[in-house]
Amino acid sequence: MNEDAQRFIRELQLARHPEGGYYRRTYQSPLEVAHPTKGVMRWAMTHIYYLLPAGEHSALHRVASDEAWHFYDGDPLLLHTIDAAGRHESRWLGRGEAMTLHAVVPASVWQAAELQSSGFTLCGCTVAPGFDFDDFEMGDRTQLLREFPHHAALVDRLAR
Repeated sequence: MNEDAQRFIRELQLARHPEGGYYRRTYQSPLEVAHPTKGVMRWAMTHIYYLLPAGEHSALHRVASDEAWHFYDGDPLLLHTIDAAGRHESRWLGRGEAMTLHAVVPASVWQAAELQSSGFTLCGCTVAPGFDFDDFEMGDRTQLLREFPHHAALVDRLAR
């Protein structure tokens, strides 16, 4: 693993994330709100640091709230989404031509991320209403292949 990635993991006290990569929650709002689709109380907003090293990917998953990705450091990250209608979009997060410093993934849209380099990416992810693992669904490769057969290559590469 890249030395800079190891340094960030150590200095930011990041832990393994179930979807791949490393994370640490850095903020949760003291305000709670009713989640509009789950019908339960959630923090109004949460934020994490998220580091993805080379050789790993953020596996296809979805969250019951909107999630904003913010690029901080390292190499560009390719963020993929597949909506309920089966439309696939990919966006580059990073500094450079045809890249953006942030992107929003709407609630309940499948998402995954990968590097195309040997380095790492350090991002932030902000979720509102706030993230709770009860609102997180890891994609099942078999189910996703049935639902999105036209994206078989992407699902094979990025689902667990």
